[in-house]
Amino acid sequence: MSIVAPERARFDRTKRRPFTLTVARLRLATGSILFAYVLGHFLNHALGNLSLAAMGRGLRVVSGFWSAPPMKAALYGAFAIHLGLGLWALYRRRPFRYRWGEALQLGLGLLIPYLLLQHIVGTRLATELYGSQPGYDAALQFYFMVSPASGAAQATLLLVVWIHACIGYHYWLRLKPSFPRLAPVLLGAAILVPTLALLGVLQGGRELTRLAADPDWAAAHLGPQVMPSAEAAARLGRIASAATQGYLGLVILVVLARLARHLLDRRGGVVSVTYPDGRTVRVPAGTSILEASRLHRIPHAAICGGKGRCSTCRVRVLSGEAHIPEPSAAERTVLDRVGAGEGVRLACQLRPAGNVTVAPLVETGHPRRPALNQPPAFGEERFVVAMFVDMRGSTRLAEHRLPFDTVFVVNRFLEAVGGAVAASGGSPNQFLGDGMMALFGLETGREEAARQALAAIGRIAENVAALNEAMTGHLGEPIRYGIGLHAGPAIFGEIGDRRHGRAVFTAIGDVVNVAARLQGATKKLGVVALVSEAVFGTAGEDPDLPRREIDIEGRTGRLWVRSLGHAAGQWNPVSREQHATMTS
Repeated sequence: MSIVAPERARFDRTKRRPFTLTVARLRLATGSILFAYVLGHFLNHALGNLSLAAMGRGLRVVSGFWSAPPMKAALYGAFAIHLGLGLWALYRRRPFRYRWGEALQLGLGLLIPYLLLQHIVGTRLATELYGSQPGYDAALQFYFMVSPASGAAQATLLLVVWIHACIGYHYWLRLKPSFPRLAPVLLGAAILVPTLALLGVLQGGRELTRLAADPDWAAAHLGPQVMPSAEAAARLGRIASAATQGYLGLVILVVLARLARHLLDRRGGVVSVTYPDGRTVRVPAGTSILEASRLHRIPHAAICGGKGRCSTCRVRVLSGEAHIPEPSAAERTVLDRVGAGEGVRLACQLRPAGNVTVAPLVETGHPRRPALNQPPAFGEERFVVAMFVDMRGSTRLAEHRLPFDTVFVVNRFLEAVGGAVAASGGSPNQFLGDGMMALFGLETGREEAARQALAAIGRIAENVAALNEAMTGHLGEPIRYGIGLHAGPAIFGEIGDRRHGRAVFTAIGDVVNVAARLQGATKKLGVVALVSEAVFGTAGEDPDLPRREIDIEGRTGRLWVRSLGHAAGQWNPVSREQHATMTS
């Protein structure tokens, strides 16, 4: 039985990968700390829909948490690092053209400090310098009664921060296999949380305006004990103005440095990038392949926006290898994850020092969750459980029967196997002679996919046993078969000649290759099925089945598997005698 050979991974997927701190991970980690801080305040604001007192109680809890020295250090450090990464992204990006989502995310990110500095000085710095504790009473009085314009600016700040965070999480989460199922829930939360927060502030402001009409209440809650003095307020105002001007100056310096680097790049020489359709573009040395494509409006896939998180921008280097630097540890991690072969690089990370010819490997377009009746041409990585089933002895069967009889028997076998796979929730994907490749996980989560695949083994045994009984007089011996099952990430898409309508939707990758090899090993080991530990671990099962470590042809490292056959335990519904008759 032959299969389409995937790009071979150069590492053992059963081993834990060493953690590599990348810019993308650092940005995500610091952004998540800041998001936790913002989310806490949004939920605190939402308590205004109950009462002003509820807002005050919530503020004491939130402020107490973030005022602890470890959390304060984490918050300030995350803010400084995240801001620095934003300025670095502005400086490092060579083409000035941005996609609207990227431009909006970066623009909002740079706007946040400008809007936030005055709020920080008026609250956190006032507490640090003067010990004042301006709570919701004083803040709402200022925003609703003293300076409504400042209140509008604060509401704008809330929305800017929230939208910036949502865009960042969208770019990260949309690479996850579970994102299509979670997207409606996340969208609802993204709309509901800021809406409740703004309504809470509005309700709190209305309640405060009513309460402030009472002189005794105003003296107790809005007096000098909670607000800095006039002299202190003037000093804080000067500090806020200086901080704002300093930040604007810093942004201007970054833009000027970027322009200066652009001029130096042009003086340092240009390189030519040639594409498969014959187009050649010239860009300054140090420009990434993805930047070169965008600079010259050449379509180039990049789901994560060129941040090195996905692999959709990858290219194969066809010539000019001498001008290609070695991949960084972060790029190598992504390439290994998808089993990239020799000469394959991430276009967003590849900055050639000389002329090169490259071929993008992923077709441009918007990925969508594939279904069997709508296979996407766009390559997409996701978790899958791959199953290979092969009928034993079909060659010997053909020697003693007419071709039509052989085809009849093979078709009945494939119908039995395909019916079992479909009944378990899987998808028969390719019919390879007298065998089949099936996929689990196209429309389900990881655990459910693994459980479906394990259940399919039992159903296949039942269907084939019923087929053998029905064809007792037609066959000289019962039909035997082997099954290989493995789980892991794979690339989905249309493979083949699309121009002539001969492309098929399938999966390629290490998981598919290993499942095929496990099926082939069942004959040598004398068992019905070999299932990798990755499948049982994903399903959350630990059955009492024979466990062994085996070599996989063409793959470095050994793989732990469990076998079903002569010594099958109670996990599989097929009896030990039935398994013995099916074993080759």
